[in-house]
Amino acid sequence: MPPPPAGEPIAAILRRLRRSAGLTLQELADRCSLASSTLSKIENGQMSPTYDTILRVAQGLRIDVADLFTGAASHDVGGRRTVTRAGQGIVRSTEQYSYEMLAAELSGKQFIPLLTTVTAGTLSDFPSLVRHNGEEFFYVLSGQVVLHTEHYAPTVLNAGDSCYFDSTMGHALVSASEASAQILWICSRVGAPLTETGLA
Repeated sequence: MPPPPAGEPIAAILRRLRRSAGLTLQELADRCSLASSTLSKIENGQMSPTYDTILRVAQGLRIDVADLFTGAASHDVGGRRTVTRAGQGIVRSTEQYSYEMLAAELSGKQFIPLLTTVTAGTLSDFPSLVRHNGEEFFYVLSGQVVLHTEHYAPTVLNAGDSCYFDSTMGHALVSASEASAQILWICSRVGAPLTETGLA
């Protein structure tokens, strides 16, 4: 498969990968436990997928989540090492966050490092709290954020603060700064299909 065009939008990547897998929208939607209308809107550039949706689609396509960011098959080799130069990660944006995926060319990573700009300013920017399989850690690089979770009171974190939490617990992160906050966000790799966890 030829390399994807530089800056290829996730809508085009999803459509291409779905078609190359020989799946209809409905077949992929069934695998992901998503509405086919949701996938259609993403493929047509009418909706930006959340991180949770990206995880589900990667599971449904049986690919590494990095492949949805880059649009190309990532590499799984021994003696692994990769360098991501400043500003050269793969960037994908949602209504709540802008993610820069680091080490995107390596597949099968045990964790997914993301340099994330938190653009959401209030909890109402989320249709609901996000939940998915795995665990997460984030470190606040600049600004101030508020972590909302279903079992704890909202928690304010400033530059230099960090938090580790269970991703199956509903969560959302909003910026409390005048400018968007920036964090280093590390998510564990989703090892089992979401449908097996009851979270899909």
